Amino acid sequence: MVIVVGVSGGIAAYKAVHLVRLFVLDGHEVHVVPTDDALRFVGLPTWEAISRNRVTTSVHDDVPQVRHVALGQKADLVVVAPATANTLAKMAAGIADDLLGTTLLATRAPVLVAPAMHTEMWQHDATLANMATLRSRGVHVVGPESGPLTGGDSGPGRMSEPEAIHAAASTLLAGRHDLEGLVVAVSAGGTREPVDPVRFLGNRSSGRQGIALAVAAAERGAEVRLAACNIEADVLRPAERPGITVTRAGSAADLSTVMAGIAPGADVVIMAAAVADYRVADIADSKLTKEAGRTPVITLVENEDIVAGLAARREPGQVVVAFAAETSTGDELVARAVRKRRRKDVDVVAVNEVGWSKGFESADNHVLVVGRDDAVVAEASGSKRVVADALLDVLRGLTPPR
Repeated sequence: MVIVVGVSGGIAAYKAVHLVRLFVLDGHEVHVVPTDDALRFVGLPTWEAISRNRVTTSVHDDVPQVRHVALGQKADLVVVAPATANTLAKMAAGIADDLLGTTLLATRAPVLVAPAMHTEMWQHDATLANMATLRSRGVHVVGPESGPLTGGDSGPGRMSEPEAIHAAASTLLAGRHDLEGLVVAVSAGGTREPVDPVRFLGNRSSGRQGIALAVAAAERGAEVRLAACNIEADVLRPAERPGITVTRAGSAADLSTVMAGIAPGADVVIMAAAVADYRVADIADSKLTKEAGRTPVITLVENEDIVAGLAARREPGQVVVAFAAETSTGDELVARAVRKRRRKDVDVVAVNEVGWSKGFESADNHVLVVGRDDAVVAEASGSKRVVADALLDVLRGLTPPR
């Protein structure tokens, strides 16, 4: 396959070197098209050495070969990584004042962008509008992630890791529409159980793994119904695309109602949301204060087991998946997953080890997948998109062909 990798001028350009290497190791013919600003971060000799092809930046180079359109015409995939705010704006407006711009206008291949910029730029109305325009035209997007940025800042805008971009690109290259005709219902995020009008009991789930599952399933051709629980706008945004219907939920009771509405008719139901086991028995009508002179006593009652209920009501042929976040390790981690699968009578349990610095609020994940025979049928490590595709690979084998 012929892959064109556009590199725009951001510090994340150094990551694109590894991305190009991954494509080359796959055996693809890779052509790098850096902007002039990109070459201020990574020099032309590096791109030529890694890609094994000549690199130019100007529309006036290789004029007899009409390089300014030929690259786009021959490409099977165009990846822009990093895609800065400036580059995304130029793409949305159709500006072609350099070789990358003309290549993007000349191609009929799928286009995948990996945004990278500071949080304020990513959240600016202009960038949001440009991203909506690009998505409406069928441009595929991976990331950005939330994490450390240049200058000591941190927040959404960090470019996805090369492995995640590579996984998304591989899906597009393979034309993996292996979920075409299937309906997938996914829950994501974490429930919140109100204590009073200002406080709640919650958990640290960001919703990233559930969102990755929804986006991956949609890109592989499925109709996706997503229940989103208390997910920040930047995390949810990749799921706001054709093929995914989003319904919001807050508490466990809300999520139960939403899942009861979206699960019927679904071929696969994935409960990736972190659901509170307990709720407050008596929610206060006003804020609990210290003025009463005593420490309030909060009584908890058990919430409905949503995934067990979905499994009990499953339709013939429907596959139900539970997630298990555990602080155990090794054999005990698998043993807990097996017990959970049996107790809830689900078809598959995806279990991952969590802790203060792993699992929740992290860009990466490590998941073991336990099947009906209580054996580990898959293991996946890496970005949450990589994990999502690995789990979907397992689930595709459990659903009847369409």
